[in-house]
Amino acid sequence: MPMNFDEIKRTGIAAAYKAGKIIGGYFGRFFQIRKKGAIDLVTQADLASEKLIINTIRSKFPDHMILAEESGFTKGTSKYKWIIDPLDGTTNFAHGLGIVSISIAFMAHDAIQVGIVLNPFTGELFTATKGMGANLNGSPIHVSTNSRISDSLLVTGFPYNFRDNQKKIFRRFISCLKASQGVRRLGSAALDLCFVACGRFDGFWEENLKPWDTAAGVLIAREAGAIVTDFSGADFTIDKKEILATNGKIHKKMTSLLK
Repeated sequence: MPMNFDEIKRTGIAAAYKAGKIIGGYFGRFFQIRKKGAIDLVTQADLASEKLIINTIRSKFPDHMILAEESGFTKGTSKYKWIIDPLDGTTNFAHGLGIVSISIAFMAHDAIQVGIVLNPFTGELFTATKGMGANLNGSPIHVSTNSRISDSLLVTGFPYNFRDNQKKIFRRFISCLKASQGVRRLGSAALDLCFVACGRFDGFWEENLKPWDTAAGVLIAREAGAIVTDFSGADFTIDKKEILATNGKIHKKMTSLLK
């Protein structure tokens, strides 16, 4: 029997909204913060959100595999897999900045089939099903039509270990800053990809991201017309360490800037 992606999408959206309420309940309150690395944080909100998402999915699909940021990989008897970031933008959240998202992707047949990204504070819900386009709160979205890098607004993020490779990272940042209208750094890769998808940004690049950072956002961006590759222009897959997503019209110029 073929998989019903509508049911998958409904389950993922329900999980995201439930998790959003959990995250909202912690926002602005005192909560425990633990460091996974020098500047990589995890909070009670991350853990509670992830637990709720997994429980929501498991209640419908108990045999599916799950890859989640905080709990790692959970085996299942099915070939289907969910990829979850329960709170993308934890550092923002810990400082009371509501630029965060919940990212949920569903993988089947070796490809991401459904992508869901929700900012619980703005209420913006980005969704996509493979081959059916991308939406923001139910309305279709598309990448920008800007073809000039000098008129482009770009977005990036710095990896947690950026101190290990500062020269190359900052050289790329300065090259893109000089060539473009501006570069922003929001702190949520999932939202960065969605903002490329809906035309707010013309391009996004980052390195050393994990599958849960990009899985949902990449599908949403591609379904909205984005080109998504690594820095060399080779096709992007969620296990790669470099990602470049653009409206397509500035992609060649961006690859040259990131060399």
